[in-house]
Amino acid sequence: MAIENIRFIMINTSHPGNIGAAARVMKNMGLSRLYLVAPKRYPAPEATAMASGADDLLEQAIVCDTLEEALEGCHLVLGSTARERKIQHEFLDARAAGELVQEEAVTQQVALVFGRERTGLTNEETGLCHKLINIPTNPDYSSLNVASAIQIAAYEIMMAGCSIKTEHDGQVIWTDRTVDYASSDAMEGFYDHLEQTLIDIEFLNPQQSPQLMPKLRQLYNRSRLKQEELNILRGILTSTQKSLPGRIHGVFSKKHGR
Repeated sequence: MAIENIRFIMINTSHPGNIGAAARVMKNMGLSRLYLVAPKRYPAPEATAMASGADDLLEQAIVCDTLEEALEGCHLVLGSTARERKIQHEFLDARAAGELVQEEAVTQQVALVFGRERTGLTNEETGLCHKLINIPTNPDYSSLNVASAIQIAAYEIMMAGCSIKTEHDGQVIWTDRTVDYASSDAMEGFYDHLEQTLIDIEFLNPQQSPQLMPKLRQLYNRSRLKQEELNILRGILTSTQKSLPGRIHGVFSKKHGR
């Protein structure tokens, strides 16, 4: 089922009550996969109190040390943010995000990422996202509680699922449902490989050009690479490295299996 492929990720949550409130609204909308990245206090009685009957989601919540760990296996990553960035992502409103999540979750893992209560997502964290979700608010009072943002996103996902069109035989119609997109961890392996190759050919000096890799991340994230396309690019990088005399290649981050 599509809902089993949808995970909500909360990063460095300060107030455990927000975790409980998020679990409650997720259960209201039929969603159950909650991931917590380095929460400040968890488990905590405040979370249980605010969950108000969604204790099972809290018990099943997966606690991770890093966002990269929480994203393993995901093929679409959407980050929720209210701030504009120097490196522009494609922004979706919550309704469009809900439709996209329902569409892609039929066949692959999808993650929605929510940042800290006060500061949201870092630039590095948005760099792991394919698209960003922006929820319009009153410009005179734009502060939106993280649990409230999760409620809006969860509601739109539920509504998108309820409004799916079907064929006469009852089969669901999805656009691009068979597309084999590269997973988040596969993309991280590619970025490690790309960075090392650019260093090898002396195109990149990380100390002198620290913004190059974030910009390349945005370029490829915006493109949503298919696994086949990623394999081609990895092959090009490998051939490029092999053509360089007197260098040792092929050693990459163990985390990404490279």
